[in-house]
Amino acid sequence: MRHAIQNAFQSLKLSLVLFFFCSVPVGIAAATEWSGPAQQLAQKIVAVTGPGAVAVTVENRSSLWTKNVDAISGELRVDLEALGVRPAKPEQAAASAAVSLSENAQSCVWVAEIHQGAGASAVVMVSVPRGDNAGFAHESMPVSLRKIPLWAQEDRILDVLILEEDSAPRQIAVLDGEKVSIYRLKNGKWELDQRLGITHARPWPRDLRGRVMEAAAKDHLLDVYLPGVFCRSTASLPLTLNCRESDDPWPLVATAAASFPSFGGGPSVQPLGAFYSATRNFFTGALAPGVGKLSTVGKFYSAAALPREKYLLWLFAGTDGQIHLVDGVTDQAAKLGWGSDVASVKTACGSGWQALATGAGENAGNSGADSVRAYEIADRAPVPVSAALDFPGEITALWTEAKGDSAVAVVRNRETGAYEAFRLAAACSQ
Repeated sequence: MRHAIQNAFQSLKLSLVLFFFCSVPVGIAAATEWSGPAQQLAQKIVAVTGPGAVAVTVENRSSLWTKNVDAISGELRVDLEALGVRPAKPEQAAASAAVSLSENAQSCVWVAEIHQGAGASAVVMVSVPRGDNAGFAHESMPVSLRKIPLWAQEDRILDVLILEEDSAPRQIAVLDGEKVSIYRLKNGKWELDQRLGITHARPWPRDLRGRVMEAAAKDHLLDVYLPGVFCRSTASLPLTLNCRESDDPWPLVATAAASFPSFGGGPSVQPLGAFYSATRNFFTGALAPGVGKLSTVGKFYSAAALPREKYLLWLFAGTDGQIHLVDGVTDQAAKLGWGSDVASVKTACGSGWQALATGAGENAGNSGADSVRAYEIADRAPVPVSAALDFPGEITALWTEAKGDSAVAVVRNRETGAYEAFRLAAACSQ
């Protein structure tokens, strides 16, 4: 981009956009990594504004850690002062420079807007291509994922709901194609409390999927969603399960997560339902009530919500092999090489919410083993922020849990053929 100065005899308003794209993984860059671009930016600012009092602010719109944002801000201010710029409060400054940081999968970006009086504007740009991150150690990633075993069985596990826990799960509900099984942990071993049979008139689709969720209303404990079937339990143990044919939408957000505010005071995750095909293994694309102005999207396998500062971004893993990023106004599709299962988790890391996506395991070879990795979504471009967490086979389900801070993954073990359910927990790396 080029400098543009208009109305030379009037006071100048400069809009400066700088996208500096990282050559190192997010979260580990030292101040020295930013010194070159910061110096270039400072030189371009001063070339337009000249020396004097300038109010400089830096806003992070990327997955950079606070310490890196602080390092960038410090480098920029030092370079500006070396060129004759004096830091000042906005009301005391002759100009102001508001720098925002962004990124995409190929590059890392800084965006700044500089105002000086009521004059015209100009734009400049500095960019550095992202380097190859493959050589960096896993420990350097800002988010760490770990898997906690929940349950394993021969029958296909569709979902697991944790009903009671303290420091670890104490009671769980396991959903498969024919029943919901309630287990309680006693003396370090899981014991069966109750089995609840699922009645259905039609045969299940070949690739069966389903959800078991804690009920929003207090008049019953569990809701079960299966293709063309909805089941509701009674309120307390011993439970009974009443099932009926239904085309009601499946909740894409559990009730507790829907009331869970986003990190940093952004919008909370609002309830959203989607209609599931009774004869296939995907959602039809019809939404209830919808995302902003959009009431339908393309057919999809799974979805994840990511609260942004002023809106809610939804990710849909489409049956077309693309990830659709929907903000309520636009539907942007991208081929990211992800699998068909996505989820999201709320953490204290980065922007506060990360997307979890399945993919081929790093050591899978031809074995069919999958992995899960965490991503930040900045300017609609995903940036990996965790190492790939490998699993012993194909991941068949990935659901965000009710509180929003963890997810449940189900995998079919490629060696034993059994299904294994894990809780996925995310933590900020030190």
